[in-house]
Amino acid sequence: MEYFISLAVLVGIYITLSSSFNLIIGFGGLVSIAHPIFFALGAYTTGLLAIHFQTHPVLAVLAGGGVAFLSSMMLSLPSLRISGDYLLITSIGFQLGLLEVIKHLGVTGGASGLGNIPNVVEGSSRSAVFAVVSCSIAAVVVWMIRWLLTGPYGRVITAMRDDELAFSALGRNAMMIKLSLFAIGSGFAGIAGGIYAYYFQYISPDQFEILQSAMLLTMVVVGGMGSQWGPVVGAVLLLLLPQAISFLNLPPSIMAPLQGVIFTTLVLVFLFWRPQGLIAPNQRQSAKDA
Repeated sequence: MEYFISLAVLVGIYITLSSSFNLIIGFGGLVSIAHPIFFALGAYTTGLLAIHFQTHPVLAVLAGGGVAFLSSMMLSLPSLRISGDYLLITSIGFQLGLLEVIKHLGVTGGASGLGNIPNVVEGSSRSAVFAVVSCSIAAVVVWMIRWLLTGPYGRVITAMRDDELAFSALGRNAMMIKLSLFAIGSGFAGIAGGIYAYYFQYISPDQFEILQSAMLLTMVVVGGMGSQWGPVVGAVLLLLLPQAISFLNLPPSIMAPLQGVIFTTLVLVFLFWRPQGLIAPNQRQSAKDA
C-alpha cells in the first residue's frame, strides 16, 4: 500500500510539471525543454532554506516557486526574441550550464547532491499526507491554467501562438505574453520541486538532466500538446509505465537507457501517427466548453 501512496505523490508532482510545461510549449508555442532546471531551482531553494534557516515548509516551497519564477527571466529575456530551433538550443544550453554550476557549488552539495533535508511530517501517515498535498497542488495548478486559458487572456495567448506577426501588427506586445507564460509555468515547476525536496529529503543534479526533459516532453506529447487535460493523462500513463517495467528486475545499467528509449520512441510515434495526442482536438474543445 505504501508503494501506491508514494506513486500518488509522484503523480501529483508530475501533473504539476507536465501541465505547467504544456502552458509554455503547448499553449505558448515556445519550444523550450529547460523546464527541469526550474524544477531543480525550486527543489534546491526549498532544501537550502529548510536546512540552513529552518523556514516554514509553506514559505520555503513558495520561495522555491518564486526563485524559479524570477530565474526564468534569465532564459526568457534574451532568448524569446528568437524562436524555433534557436530557442531549443538556447534552452538546452541554459539547462546544462546551470546544472554544471549546481554541481560545482559547495552549498548545494556539489555533484553528490543535497541531503539531510528536514522531515516535516512524522509518522506512518507521512506518505499519505504528501500524496494529499501533492495531488491538491496539482488540482489547483490545472484549475488555474484552465481559468487562465478560458478567459479573454486565453484568446490573446492563442492569437499570439497561431500568428505572432499578425498579433504584433495589431499593436499587441507578444514578448510580454511570452514572458508571462514562461514565468508562470516555471513558477509552478519550482513549487513542484519544493514538494519533491521535502518528500524525498535528498536531491542531486542527476535528477534534473536531459532525461527529465524527455520524460516531461513525452507526457505532454502523448497526452495531447495544447490540451488542458492531456498532460494529466500523459503524466499518469508515463509514470505507471516505468513502474511496470521495474517489475522486470533489470539492472540499473539497462533500466535507465531503456526508459530513455521508451520516451523517445513514444514521442516519435505520436508525432508521426497521432500528433494530437491521446486527447483529440474535439475532446479538448468539449472539455473547454464544459
